[in-house]
Amino acid sequence: MIVRPNPNWIVILTTLKGSIAKRIALRVLLITVFASLIVLLEKTYPASFENVSSIPFTLLGLSLSIFMSFRNSSCYDRWWEGRKMWGKIIIEVRAFCRESIVISDAQTREEILKMLCAFAHALNSKLKGNNESISLSKWIADDKFTFIDNPADTILSNIGDKCSKLASDGIISEWRYLELERRLIGLSEAQANCERIKNTPLPFPYTLLLHRTTFIFCLLLPFAMAEPLGWLAPIFTTIVSYTFFGLDAIGNELEDPFGNDVNDLPTDSMVRIIERDVHRALGSIDLPPQMKPVDHVLS
Repeated sequence: MIVRPNPNWIVILTTLKGSIAKRIALRVLLITVFASLIVLLEKTYPASFENVSSIPFTLLGLSLSIFMSFRNSSCYDRWWEGRKMWGKIIIEVRAFCRESIVISDAQTREEILKMLCAFAHALNSKLKGNNESISLSKWIADDKFTFIDNPADTILSNIGDKCSKLASDGIISEWRYLELERRLIGLSEAQANCERIKNTPLPFPYTLLLHRTTFIFCLLLPFAMAEPLGWLAPIFTTIVSYTFFGLDAIGNELEDPFGNDVNDLPTDSMVRIIERDVHRALGSIDLPPQMKPVDHVLS
């Protein structure tokens, strides 16, 4: 995620970090070259462009703008929901740490709380498409968690079993056990919602229609602009194509908020927050360092 102070107008015009300009540069360049060829054709055969009206392009552009705005809003909702779910994970972990203070066996409590860190790492690795086993090795020595389909869910189930045993042995009260179980349910809900976002993209025909319509509009636009604008047509075509292709590319990035793009959620940083909270709850003063933005990018 891009983290920088409020930029001035010079930074806005010149920065490329976090911009989608590099991703769409080739497409915009091809449209600009095509628009220049159309203008050249218009200058050579002006009679062929006299009856080309701009009204259909105005209506199509307006409809496309509304359609694209709706898609980008849907993609942003996915990005924002992902952020809320990771915020909920942090809240539930902190609450679990506070309520687990009643566990008198320090070793058992430490084992349970470190499993919460393992859960966060496992979920983060799964959402990013990384190896979950590697991320678990620091927090869980038991190899059984590295040979299962869903380590994050299995870790929560294992924590629930341990809490249930503590309750049945009378180490914690039934009320306290229900409170701890409620936190585990909250973590499970957040995990399921993150997996839903990751595994359920926007309907493909919906996205395909938008991609095709955007290309068709940008390819046809120079025919309407060549006669009235002349050699200014490629400039305005470039601006319009940059806007539409840019909005399309931004939607693609936001659709999957858990990847490694610079505008994706900083889940690594949020996992580090959970690590620090767990170490603090265990009485450690040697906390893992907070993650800082590198070149304005917080991972």
